[in-house]
Amino acid sequence: MIEIKVPELAESITEGTISNWLIKVGDRVNKGESVVELETDKVNVEVNADYAGVLTQLLKQPGDTVEVGDVIAILEENVDASTPAAEPVNQQAPASSVSVVQQETDSANNQSLHRFPSTGQPVASPAARKLAREMGIDLNEVRSTDPLGRIRPHDVKGSTAPTPAAEVPKLEKPAPKPAGIQADAEFTKPVERLKMSRRRQTIAKRLVEVQHTAAMLTTFNEVDMSAVMKLRTKRKDAFFEKHGVRLGFMSFFTKAVVAALKKYPLLNAEIQDDEIILKKFYDIGIAVAAPEGLVVPVVRDANQKSFAEIEGEINQLGKKARDNNLTLKELQGGTFTITNGGVFGSLMSTPILNSPQVGILGMHKIQTRPIAIDEERMENRPMMYIALSYDHRIVDGKEAVGFLVTVKELLEDPESLLLEG
Repeated sequence: MIEIKVPELAESITEGTISNWLIKVGDRVNKGESVVELETDKVNVEVNADYAGVLTQLLKQPGDTVEVGDVIAILEENVDASTPAAEPVNQQAPASSVSVVQQETDSANNQSLHRFPSTGQPVASPAARKLAREMGIDLNEVRSTDPLGRIRPHDVKGSTAPTPAAEVPKLEKPAPKPAGIQADAEFTKPVERLKMSRRRQTIAKRLVEVQHTAAMLTTFNEVDMSAVMKLRTKRKDAFFEKHGVRLGFMSFFTKAVVAALKKYPLLNAEIQDDEIILKKFYDIGIAVAAPEGLVVPVVRDANQKSFAEIEGEINQLGKKARDNNLTLKELQGGTFTITNGGVFGSLMSTPILNSPQVGILGMHKIQTRPIAIDEERMENRPMMYIALSYDHRIVDGKEAVGFLVTVKELLEDPESLLLEG
């Protein structure tokens, strides 16, 4: 018997959620082959088999939370492949068909149990395993009434095993409501209940923590984007022909932010206990809307990169984010973050800090507005509101406003960015 265990994921990650099994019971697994996808707080990772064998048992189902070191599946070396499943995996079937699928797989399992050698683990239906966990009952102590020895929910309920917490009965949890629009006892009209993904739960937790731990304020300014847009129009074809990437706005903003951080270094810092850590490097996080929620991949050493290198790296990281292929390394660290709500039409917002960073710049929609050129002239100009949220614990208003004014001035004279070191 070979156990497949949850490996060490990363220094700060100790658990994950089974997202999807990549193999099924009866499949032959080669050494190094990916067998399951785990959803962690930051990225999805695939777990590989350390040994070859035939998958005979799945101990965890999609949606189950597992910790590093947990045994999640069993392989056998001397079993023929393509054996029908002894422990079916719920391949995320629609909620309305779960009961039908369960009945069919239970029937198939009853017909195939005798084909598997004993693995030392009790054979039980997923429903029975779930019920046993909730009741605190060891399946090894449950007697099966099934002729083939399979443990079912009624066997668990009829078990004489002691209840947890010193004989205090544990209240049964209400059955989870299936997804989809339905009537709900808490509401008088139809609602839809959706389970939050692990990543969405983590995002929600971190955002609330930031607002409870940081003294966050936001200051605003506006940028006349005429010069940047004129320069892009003039250079875009030659830029693309030479570098193979399009000249976008993000490289201008990244360059401007790096220059402003050099001038106001407290915005490139973080707080650790009673110390301020001033960072002498410029790893700029670029917020990206991914299918599972907002992620912030990092452009390393942005101060050392050209416009083309920044544009290319942002494009690559954005694609990997949308394809859910970012690595933990690409998400870790970062000294300052830029987020662009303008791509969704946002005219103004107050971005939330990406802890432990103490500053985040918000870009917004470019909108043509009448602007006073002098006392006598008005012109329609492409204007963008920009917002800087900062941690007032170490950044004073003077530094915050000065930072934002520096960004504004550099963007309104974009050729000066070429002279910044």
